[in-house]
Amino acid sequence: MNYKILLTFILGVTLAACGEGDKKSAGAPGGAGMPPTEVDVVTIAAGSATITQELPGRLQALRTAQVRARVEGIVEKRLFEEGSDVKEGQTLFRIDSRNYQAAFDAAKADLAVARLTLERYRPLLEIKAVSQQEVDLAEAKVKQAEVALTRTRLDLENTSVPAPISGRIGRTAVTEGALAGRGEATLLATIEQVDPIYVNFTQPGADLLRLRQAIKSGKLKQADRAQVELILEDGSVYAQPGKLQFSDLAIDPATGSVSLRALFTNPKYELLPGAFVRIRFPEAVLESAIRVPQRAVQADQQGQFVMVVDAAGKVIPRPVITDGMSGSDFIISDGLKSGEQVIVNGLQKVRPGASVKPSASNPSAVPAAQPAGEKK
Repeated sequence: MNYKILLTFILGVTLAACGEGDKKSAGAPGGAGMPPTEVDVVTIAAGSATITQELPGRLQALRTAQVRARVEGIVEKRLFEEGSDVKEGQTLFRIDSRNYQAAFDAAKADLAVARLTLERYRPLLEIKAVSQQEVDLAEAKVKQAEVALTRTRLDLENTSVPAPISGRIGRTAVTEGALAGRGEATLLATIEQVDPIYVNFTQPGADLLRLRQAIKSGKLKQADRAQVELILEDGSVYAQPGKLQFSDLAIDPATGSVSLRALFTNPKYELLPGAFVRIRFPEAVLESAIRVPQRAVQADQQGQFVMVVDAAGKVIPRPVITDGMSGSDFIISDGLKSGEQVIVNGLQKVRPGASVKPSASNPSAVPAAQPAGEKK
């Protein structure tokens, strides 16, 4: 009997303890809910923005020169290291010069004989021992000998092949012992000057016309297009800014595009001719523009949208319309207004209607909007 009473007492105490625990759990603030997700936001502010455009381009050496043999002969020596830098006028190859040396010596001897003959004839002409015709013929032979000497001297000099320009030389097209120059100027090597280096790119003619009309109407202001940026294949921006060299005055009828060229310094040879890159250049300035970082804009079947944090700390998807780029930011033409908070980091952790805890994004990572009227 005492056993049953003890068991009943223990059961009652346990149930009472559970009841108290449930009350405490129910009464504890946020005991059963998750804390709000922390996200990084930017506060929208209208300001002056430079509209930029990115176009594909291709790198091209500033100058390219082919090193060719100017005389026929056996290549005796290569005097440079493949892939090295060479200076203009530096000797790169030596061609067997023995035949050309012999021809030069013979031409020099012929000239000496011709001059000696002319010197003997001149005093004889005064005493009528020789005719004027013989003297004229002797003078002609001197001139012929001088021409022959000049030609053989040039051939002898061409047995040493110099670098026509300064730059980086590639691999050798011939080896020692090869016969060069027979019937044609044999290609020996190629030199490319890549510091500085060109970037050739094209802009659609329709875009250029639309931009000019917008500037003419006063919607946009002309931007300084002198300085451009180069974006490498990995998405990083090349450290050295470039300069726009020229823009064609005519549209190519075959492509409907205008050709442009920019020039970049390349002291470390990081940029190689033939590589494909992207060029970012300023087109115009838009006042009172709203812009957001590119990573904040998402897209679905209905179009582009951003995630906005409302006054209650809830996430709301907001459809937007983009109208070009300003650096790495999208320019928003419709859908946002000043003062709203747009999520830029933590998008993968939130859903529409969820509560979040917004914090200002890192200023060094997200450029702030520039107030209207302030110059960059």
